[in-house]
Amino acid sequence: MVVTPVKFKMKLRKGDRVKILSGKDRGKEGNISRVIPEKNRVLVDGVNIVKKHQKAQGTTRQAGIIDREMPINASNVAVVSPSDGKPTRIGYRIDEKGEKHRICKRTGSDL
Repeated sequence: MVVTPVKFKMKLRKGDRVKILSGKDRGKEGNISRVIPEKNRVLVDGVNIVKKHQKAQGTTRQAGIIDREMPINASNVAVVSPSDGKPTRIGYRIDEKGEKHRICKRTGSDL
């Protein structure tokens, strides 16, 4: 039996400023450094840092305990509005040229 991965429609993009809504880092803000739509997860700079025990691998990688950022679920973050600095939802607007733009639902301004 072959299981096909579920493709999520993500409104989040790399570089977006987001606020963490739940979890151990609730209230922190950071920029999205990577989006993983297949798993509905995002990687945020400076958030969800875990300690990883790393084994040495020849001369390229040294052994020890390293800090590593792990992805968090996209539902646990909200984009921060550039105009007022508060968490907001994302909507879309199509202009007269037919181009699609992301907008802030709170203020109506472009992201």
